[in-house]
Amino acid sequence: MRAKVLGEDLGVFTLRDMLYNFPYKYIDRSVIHRVADITDGMPYVLLKGQIVNKYIEGTGRRERLVAVFTDGSGYIELVWFNSIKTWNNRLQYNHTYVLLGKPNNFNGRYNIPHPELEDAQTAQQAPLTMQPHYHTSERMKRMGIASRQVADMVENSFKLLAGHKVDDVLPDYMLKRYNLMSLDEALHKVHHPVSSKELPEATRRLKFEELFFLQLDILRYTQNRKMNYAGFVFKHVGEHFMRFYNERLPFELTNAQKKVVREIRRDVATGRQMNRLLQGDVGSGKTMVALLSCLLAIDNGFQACIMAPTEILAEQHLQSVTEYLGDLPVKVELLTGMVKGKRRREVLTGVANGSVHILIGTHALIEPKVTFQNLGLVVIDEQHRFGVKQRAQLWNKNVRPPHILVMTATPIPRTLAMTVYGDLDVSIIDELPPGRKPIQTVHYRQADRGRLFQGIRYQLQLGRQVYVVYPLIKENEKLDLQDLQTGYNLLIDVFKEYRVGMVHGKMKSQEKEEAMAEFKSGKTQILVSTTVIEVGVNVPNASVMVIENAERFGLAQLHQLRGRVGRGAEQSYCILMTKDHISDTSMRRMRVMVDSTDGFVIAEEDMKLRGPGDLEGTAQSGMPFDLKIANIVKDQELLEIAREAASELLEQDPQNALPQNVMVWQHLKLLKKSMVNFSAIS
Repeated sequence: MRAKVLGEDLGVFTLRDMLYNFPYKYIDRSVIHRVADITDGMPYVLLKGQIVNKYIEGTGRRERLVAVFTDGSGYIELVWFNSIKTWNNRLQYNHTYVLLGKPNNFNGRYNIPHPELEDAQTAQQAPLTMQPHYHTSERMKRMGIASRQVADMVENSFKLLAGHKVDDVLPDYMLKRYNLMSLDEALHKVHHPVSSKELPEATRRLKFEELFFLQLDILRYTQNRKMNYAGFVFKHVGEHFMRFYNERLPFELTNAQKKVVREIRRDVATGRQMNRLLQGDVGSGKTMVALLSCLLAIDNGFQACIMAPTEILAEQHLQSVTEYLGDLPVKVELLTGMVKGKRRREVLTGVANGSVHILIGTHALIEPKVTFQNLGLVVIDEQHRFGVKQRAQLWNKNVRPPHILVMTATPIPRTLAMTVYGDLDVSIIDELPPGRKPIQTVHYRQADRGRLFQGIRYQLQLGRQVYVVYPLIKENEKLDLQDLQTGYNLLIDVFKEYRVGMVHGKMKSQEKEEAMAEFKSGKTQILVSTTVIEVGVNVPNASVMVIENAERFGLAQLHQLRGRVGRGAEQSYCILMTKDHISDTSMRRMRVMVDSTDGFVIAEEDMKLRGPGDLEGTAQSGMPFDLKIANIVKDQELLEIAREAASELLEQDPQNALPQNVMVWQHLKLLKKSMVNFSAIS
């Protein structure tokens, strides 16, 4: 049973798994503190003293055991909420303990909940001053497997090796070149550090190994894809492309757009399948690049499709593309859940016989009934909103996989792009079309609401429109947050002479479409909404975005919402409304938004604040395997070094044939048993 729990909760099945189950923190046991010296902010304290009193108070779920502990300098309460009877029987008076715990300040008095207690004589015999702490689950704790028991298991694992060194998985030349200690030494030191000085080099070695194999796997599959996946060849820049470029282009392309178009043209002419990620901030002109790419496909006898995550965004693309094309002989159709009956049959027939050149839609495009005559290019917008398997189904729409252009307006930090999207060729549009003014962002608190309404009224008098976004639809007693319904009623009352509309996720699709259409046409001046307008709404006349309870949103979402304004030539504003008192982390987010409109700067800050695993999309786009000790935010420099090492090894040993690299390929094969390959899927 213990083995099953270790496997399910820790991923530990083998001796090697146990050695690679690294501590997540260390407690320095070399310093004994005094009760009298405890202050706020101390993470952990080591105390030596005796129990002078103990008692159980409360009943039922509120029952707890309290023990009074002293070392002669003062008294502190020790508190247990679980296993109360066990601890009550275990604690002895007039017996000296060494205690480790995290002090809490409760109503001006310190206590330590669930401390680690050890007999003082036993503690003195322990050789470690740096005590490792291991992750455990609640189920493990109920079975008596706490951090100390995991440490004992690690110790027994080393004993089972019986003096044999752990075989290294990196070649000697790599250890020397990058100044890395051996695997055996690193494992011993990371589990049994004599002092904190030993840890940096040991963890650096293990982090390098983890990042190296991550990058090696990504780069190897990228190499294999480019070598083995033949792509359709778009030889010609033909009449559709040239007529559009010369006659219909509504504005001159930015230098960044021109560069991306050149990269795409080069890709689709090679005979290898294109797999390109196009990053660009909201309003940077990604749709125009996508359309030019579609016209390249059409000029070479192929069809193209654009897949969007929502019906609103799909319809937005349809409107933009048809307006751009004008009277050019290119047939564009829409396929979403709203297209039904005879109209749906007509669209499917046109796609099958090739009369439809560009099909725009939602996940409806991947349905088995959708059969293309000759699909050559797939554009996937906001791709992190689609699951991997969903996107992969588009590969089966032709005898060869079509070219793939993935677009995102959520800027991806470089370190994340090297891992989650490491197999894709990356293009970046890093400049806005001429005439666009940077959005001014300000942070208001509840006390500033009068100024907010005054500013909104001024913009409305100029003929502009306003978004107001709320985190909740209806009032929730448990959450002290502004809600859409209350805000809607307030805005109707304050701005009686203007029309206020409302959009939220619980409305029927038709109701949402009607509300959005009225806002786009200008019939509605203020649109009250939840985050359903985060993606895909283009109203150039809207100049103000108000985000209520902005502290509840992540940086990426705030940046996406801000991008709904600033789409015309007029100055636009984003107002971040928060409570009067917010946390330091929330305050930092507000400062980042006020100080920068650069999506890439915001993405880097977002990853620093939230960590890579929490960023939208990484879970389903997927890094090939979980990182146990490395962190792609904090270890960015080491990640780049590891990628360089992996790239050089692949260049020197593309056939996996050199004897000095045998252990590398064997270890990668071992890792692959628990890895999922998404690198062949855009």
